[in-house]
Amino acid sequence: MDALVKPPNTQALPIKGMSCASCVGRVERALVAVPGVISAQVNLATERADVQSDTHVDRLSLVKAIEKAGYEVPEQHFDLVIDGMTCAACVGRVERALRAVPGVDLAEVNLATERARVTGHADPARLVAAVSAVGFDAHERRKVENDGTAQHRDAETAKLRRDVMLAGALTLPVFVLEMGAHMIPALHHLIMATIGMQANWLIQFTLTTMVLAFPGIRFYAHGFPALLRGAPDMNSLVAVGTMAAYGYSMVATFAPALLPAGTVNVYFEAAAVIVTLILVGRYLEARAKGRTSQAIQRLIGLQAKTARVRRADGLVELAIADVTPGDVIELRPGERVPVDGAVVEGESYIDESMITGEPVPVAKTIGAEVVGGTVNQTGALVIRATAVGGDTMLAQIIRMVEAAQGSKLPIQAMVDRVTMWFVPAVMAVAILTFGVWFLFGPSPALTFALVNAVAVLIIACPCAMGLATPTSIMVGTGRGAEMGVLFRKGEALQQLRDTRVVAFDKTGTLTEGKPALTDLEVTAGFARNDVLTKVAAVEARSEHPIARAIVDAAKSEGLALPAMTAFDSLTGFGVAAMVESQRVEIGADRYMATLGLDVGPFAATAERLATEGKSPLYAAIDGELAAIIAVADPIKATTPQAIRALHDLGLRVAMVTGDNQRTAQAIADQLGIDHVVAEVLPDGKVDTVRELRARFGKLAFVGDGINDAPALAEADVGIAIGTGTDIAIEAADVVLMAGTLQAVPNAIALSKATIRNIKQNLFWAFAYNTALIPVAAGVLWPAFGLLLSPVFAAGAMALSSVFVLTNALRLRGWAPPVTSAKELT
Repeated sequence: MDALVKPPNTQALPIKGMSCASCVGRVERALVAVPGVISAQVNLATERADVQSDTHVDRLSLVKAIEKAGYEVPEQHFDLVIDGMTCAACVGRVERALRAVPGVDLAEVNLATERARVTGHADPARLVAAVSAVGFDAHERRKVENDGTAQHRDAETAKLRRDVMLAGALTLPVFVLEMGAHMIPALHHLIMATIGMQANWLIQFTLTTMVLAFPGIRFYAHGFPALLRGAPDMNSLVAVGTMAAYGYSMVATFAPALLPAGTVNVYFEAAAVIVTLILVGRYLEARAKGRTSQAIQRLIGLQAKTARVRRADGLVELAIADVTPGDVIELRPGERVPVDGAVVEGESYIDESMITGEPVPVAKTIGAEVVGGTVNQTGALVIRATAVGGDTMLAQIIRMVEAAQGSKLPIQAMVDRVTMWFVPAVMAVAILTFGVWFLFGPSPALTFALVNAVAVLIIACPCAMGLATPTSIMVGTGRGAEMGVLFRKGEALQQLRDTRVVAFDKTGTLTEGKPALTDLEVTAGFARNDVLTKVAAVEARSEHPIARAIVDAAKSEGLALPAMTAFDSLTGFGVAAMVESQRVEIGADRYMATLGLDVGPFAATAERLATEGKSPLYAAIDGELAAIIAVADPIKATTPQAIRALHDLGLRVAMVTGDNQRTAQAIADQLGIDHVVAEVLPDGKVDTVRELRARFGKLAFVGDGINDAPALAEADVGIAIGTGTDIAIEAADVVLMAGTLQAVPNAIALSKATIRNIKQNLFWAFAYNTALIPVAAGVLWPAFGLLLSPVFAAGAMALSSVFVLTNALRLRGWAPPVTSAKELT
């Protein structure tokens, strides 16, 4: 009997605002009070409720119960995979159906990715049911790793290929029998002398029926139900147009007496050729769509399938899904890093180009972080897993790219408004065309009316309008990912294109963010390494950033630091100590003056350092001036090239820094920066962003630190350096995976190229429909005696969407204006 008991339905909900055990009890009581709920378990630590019910309880009812109890349920994002959409009208219909579901706050449907992203508190089952109710298949997409989308698309492409071949084989005889007889008199006489006209028509009827009933059935299975629901789409246009030609031909074949004299003609070849050509277009479109998503597929392909994990009884090869944080993993040369981790044994170089876009392998030693999906080079490593599954950087990158590809740009809003009414308007034009030709056209009026009305239905192409924007976004964001530029929000693509000024935080963005020894000159009689060794030995006692930079410089040059005694710190002047029986004194020029030393020999060097915004230090050994030293936050090697590239794009460049005006201006002069805002406190960056925007126009802000997050959020486009803090990355619209700045002009140039590509696509889509629908209706007949055959209309329609996709695919070959750091050198 127990086997017959139906298991309860379980739903999990995140909850915000709970602070103690009484909160837990309050939420549990609120949930249990919802009709149908059997039990509710609320976990304060995970801030989650698991609800069991004997029947399916609507998720929105549970959310309302929690909110009524005084707590918050964060909005959730649901991704649906949708099958069967063919044009912009389908997109609009699915969006309207999803937005009508209670609990949905936002629904965006993408024709190119064949997905919907829904935000709110709706029940996923109700979302799927809403899509099914308007004639499409849908299911919730749970994982980026193995959602089967690529396999499904490949299977659909293969099926279309088979259908194209079958339709072509059946259509060719029909075309030869009908059009061949018209164009070649000898063939016409041969047909009449052998099988006769009636048998000819019967053969055409049989073959055309097979074309429409088998490879062409998809148009009727989707088109007529959509028409009956009052929401016609492209399938409806094809279905009505071909069925009109097919039905008229059937009457001419089997009941010719019903037609007026002189109008008994068949158009089987029009119906068959139209279906075949549109299938060819769909097949080419499917292949091109597959190529637009190759960037995502390449990212998914970077994921390792297994990992060799250390266990008590030795090495065990585990599926990547079974690896947990803390597992110790062995990595051989040439292998792909399976998960994010930290090196605990060994040394090697890791090729991170697939993540950062930088071609130079990165050295990894104990303590260094490694990223899943990158490739180990020559050495063996042992790593401890720190992030697995959906928490790895690669999984996050895939989610970012997919979210950007699925989003809608502001430019799409106009397209959506047009396509909502496009198909009904085309059907109205077709009816009007039929009426005008039937009432006022030359004899045989019925034939002219039918042919031109069918041509109007077939020539119209809402596909091209629906694909114009999303395909360019898919290819553009995918190309960006290949270069290490991640668009977290798709609309950043359009906003970047309109940017007029780029503002950089200085420390860690334009500069390395870590003081380093930049200058060390010695006087005659002193050796550079000997001076550096003694100065570093004294400074090793201090934790000051300048002191640490000098010590690090000595260690990086392989110098051993001798022992130091009698350390003395003179506040406001400098430090002194005994090193190897010599007195070493380090400080500013005023300290040297108190020692009676003239710093005049270094006057030219000091002046140069001042123009570079550096404050010099001096070192004296045994009472003699020995060296001039400068420590500064060095400018990144790629910064000057990036600034020049931004100027080449016609943009102004601003620098925001807490440094004093003189130092900031010196750095700005070195780099050719147009505008400097100095002595800015961390909490003043937002006001600075607002002032720069008011003065120059749309602004992009580039930063990397926690204190940059408010400015990144305030800017029209926030650009975070991927080597920066998680908080900065979370606040940004665009993330640069490499720590180099050449990605900034590259991202802006890619934005301009993508929007230009979208506008080309939209121009083609709208110009095509605007120009050719009137031609199909017969506007050229009175002046030139020209009409558009439905067969040519079908060919033009099939090629229009292929043109849009092919144009979008050109972005795959887009070349960035600034090459990699390796190539810069």
